[in-house]
Amino acid sequence: MQAEFTKSMRKTHTIYMPQMLYYHNDLLCAAFAFGGYKLKVVPEYPHHENETASLINKDYCTCATGIIGNILCFLKDAACDPDKVAFLEPQAGGACRAGNYYNLIIECLHKIGYDHIPVISLNYQGKEKHNGFRINARMLMAAVAAVCYSDLLMTLVEQIRPYECNAGEADRLREKWIARLSDAIAHGKKIIGRKKIYDHIIRDFQKIKTEKKELSKVGIVGEIYIKYSPIGNCHLEDFLRKRDCDYRQGGFLNYCIYVVYSDMKNKELLRNKKIELAAYQKVIDFLCNIQKGVTHALRVHGMKSDGTFGEMTKIKEEILSEYYNIGDGWLMAAEAIDLIHQGYNKILIVHPFGCLVSHVGGRGVIKAIKDKYPDARITSIEYDYDQSKTLRESRLLLAIS
Repeated sequence: MQAEFTKSMRKTHTIYMPQMLYYHNDLLCAAFAFGGYKLKVVPEYPHHENETASLINKDYCTCATGIIGNILCFLKDAACDPDKVAFLEPQAGGACRAGNYYNLIIECLHKIGYDHIPVISLNYQGKEKHNGFRINARMLMAAVAAVCYSDLLMTLVEQIRPYECNAGEADRLREKWIARLSDAIAHGKKIIGRKKIYDHIIRDFQKIKTEKKELSKVGIVGEIYIKYSPIGNCHLEDFLRKRDCDYRQGGFLNYCIYVVYSDMKNKELLRNKKIELAAYQKVIDFLCNIQKGVTHALRVHGMKSDGTFGEMTKIKEEILSEYYNIGDGWLMAAEAIDLIHQGYNKILIVHPFGCLVSHVGGRGVIKAIKDKYPDARITSIEYDYDQSKTLRESRLLLAIS
């Protein structure tokens, strides 16, 4: 039977989530602190795939191996107190096998004798509830603020770091702002949508001295875990930085809106009540309005920004229907086209081996995008824990050369 996360555990337990969102982890932890929870990230361990060999079917994708393997390694770490931890697994729903990870983690813990460790499902549909874990409206607003500021800092670092005169300056400035924003979010200060703070952050980054360089411009799109997690993509960013690439990846907020939008479209096909669809649209409109504040601030200061969700829905009409929303669906194609419009003519579509949803949504649109943008070089890169590092890196080198 699944262990319950109780109200008393808020004070005694630390919740650990997978390393999925490198640029967003710190501020999301601050949002949870505002809600009264201690949230941390599961560390990365070498050879974590060995831990899953006897516990889960090898047909599970690379994402399952990365997430569950590191959890199992963490439980063996001397720094872990199994009696004072809980695990959190984010779930977007849909056709992806990630929907099974929640139960799979519980089953693995059962097999190795840790039935007492609670596993929490983080989803916006209110499934798999625990008495001691609730996300109220204030905590949700803090999480939205965390995503907005994280997206802003991510795009600024990615644009400035390749051209900085003093190596490490952009990263140090990001750490400074992370500390300042973490404190504000954790203490519930009203910072969401604050234009002055956006402007202050952007001006700070624009003070960094840069130099003009001719760099290979690379856009990264793909399955959400492989795209953002250094574990999932085998530290792709480090690989590109060492080879003097100017690379970009789309922000997380567009994905969050996409998940809600996709669920609304599915319910629309099922002819759900209009009042329910209207509620979905209100949430989407709210998030889109918040997003516009970040986008406007970047563009006013002459910085590149992701296309807004509204712009993305128009871009994808060139390629796919809005009802193709399985997995990362049409958003993957829209992000690729958006990056091509911004001058990133080498696109890496990254996805886990064994993920049919990602293969159809990723590889399936390559020809259609190439037909419209013949000068773009689009390469599909698979990630698998059994894969040869030399083979993967040779494909990457061909893609960015």
